[in-house]
Amino acid sequence: MNSPFAIAPTDPVQLAPSYRLPIGLLLLALPLVWLQVWVGAAVGLFGVFLLVQTATLRLHFTDTALDIFHGETRIRRFPYQDWQNWAIFWPPVPILFYFKEVNSIHFLPILFDPKALQACLEQRCPTVSE
Repeated sequence: MNSPFAIAPTDPVQLAPSYRLPIGLLLLALPLVWLQVWVGAAVGLFGVFLLVQTATLRLHFTDTALDIFHGETRIRRFPYQDWQNWAIFWPPVPILFYFKEVNSIHFLPILFDPKALQACLEQRCPTVSE
């Protein structure tokens, strides 16, 4: 893999937060308020929600699983062996990360560095990509 994020597959990686999506929604909410107050307010509240999530959630890629942390507390673990496929939607402006496990489907907004996410996924889950 030719990536500036190339690391050993056994090294844990914590993805850096990216505030682009929540800030983009907040900026979009401003003109929407002038067009339709309730729509603008809903988009703005969702932007604030994602802003808080960006500040508090972290993705950790380990050698065996993707862990989601809220602060210092691990709230979910997704072992790679259970993954069937994954995708990052709308690559020019990545907004959504999807992955399917044996028994469930997960969608996560892109609240972290999309290039590092792509690199980690290609390195740790290459056989289940798109």
